[in-house]
Amino acid sequence: MRHLIGFFCFLLSLAANANAVDELMESYSIIDIPQCCDISQQKRFDITDFTPSLHPYNFTSVRLKAVNVLVIDQETGEILFSKKADEIVSIASVTKLMTAMVVLDADLPMDEIITITRADVNWLKRTRSRLQEGTKLSRAAIMRLALMSSDNRAAHALARTYPAGFKAFITAMNDKALNLGMMNSEFFDPTGLTPKNTSTARDLAIMVGAAYGYDEIREFSTTERYTVKLSKKRNARPTRFMNSNALIHTHQWKIGLSKTGYISDAGRCVVMQAQISDRPVIIILMDSLTKRTRVKDANALKAWLQTILEGI
Repeated sequence: MRHLIGFFCFLLSLAANANAVDELMESYSIIDIPQCCDISQQKRFDITDFTPSLHPYNFTSVRLKAVNVLVIDQETGEILFSKKADEIVSIASVTKLMTAMVVLDADLPMDEIITITRADVNWLKRTRSRLQEGTKLSRAAIMRLALMSSDNRAAHALARTYPAGFKAFITAMNDKALNLGMMNSEFFDPTGLTPKNTSTARDLAIMVGAAYGYDEIREFSTTERYTVKLSKKRNARPTRFMNSNALIHTHQWKIGLSKTGYISDAGRCVVMQAQISDRPVIIILMDSLTKRTRVKDANALKAWLQTILEGI
C-alpha cells in the first residue's frame, strides 16, 4: 500500500504544461475481454508533463553514450536530468514491464503451470533460450525469468496463456499504456523483439513508476540469480539464470526495479528505480552503444546525482 500511495503522489506531482499530442496512436481492434482481465474500469491518469527542474543543474557536465535519457525524482516528479526524453524510439525488452503488469492485472493464478510450446519460439530473430519446447514452469517462475533474465519465450508464454488470447493481450497492453497516460507509446508484441514497440523516455518513466507498484515486479526484476529444474528427468541438473542488469550484481546500487533491453534498433537500454542519496529516482537510459557503456552511463549518472542531491 505504501508503494501505491507513493505512486499516486508521484502522478499528482506532474504538471500540465506539455504540448498537446497531435495524433493519438493508431486504433486497435476491439476484442472482448473477460471480466477478470478488463482494465477499462481502472483509473485513467491525465499525465502530460513532469515538473521542470527547480535547480540550475549542469547537464552538460555528464557525458553519456545513451541517446535518450531521463531521471526524475520519484516522489516529486522533478526532472533531474533530461536528454531527448520525448523522442519516440524502439524499447526492446523494456516492453516486458508492461507484459508483467497486464498479466498481474488479470489476477491469474501464479502457481498455474505453463508449458513452453513451439509458438513461444521466435524464429525470426533466432534468439536463444534455455526454455526448450515442453518445459513446464509455474506462471510465477515464467514471469521471474522474463523480467530478471529477459527470456523472450517466457514473455511470449505469458501473453499466449492470457484468457482472452494473444491478440487481446496486445490490446490490453495498449489500453494499459493509454490509461497510464503513455500517449506516445505503442505495443505490438510482449517480448520487445519487434522494433515496432516504441515509446519515449518520458513515457517509460511513467511505466516504471506504475510497475514499481507491483510487489512481484519489484521482486522478480531485481532477482540476482535464480535456479530452477527445467527437466523432470531424475539426473537432470538445475539450471541457473542470472539477472541481465550487471548493476544488480555489483551490490553498489540500491535498485528497487530493473529492466534491460536490446535489439539492434533500440541499442542497449536499461530502466530502473533506485535510491540515490536517500532519494527515490527513476532512471531511463535508452540506446547506449554496448553493455559496458550502458553500465558506465548508469554509474556516471549516479555519481553526478549524488553530487547534486547531497548539495540540495
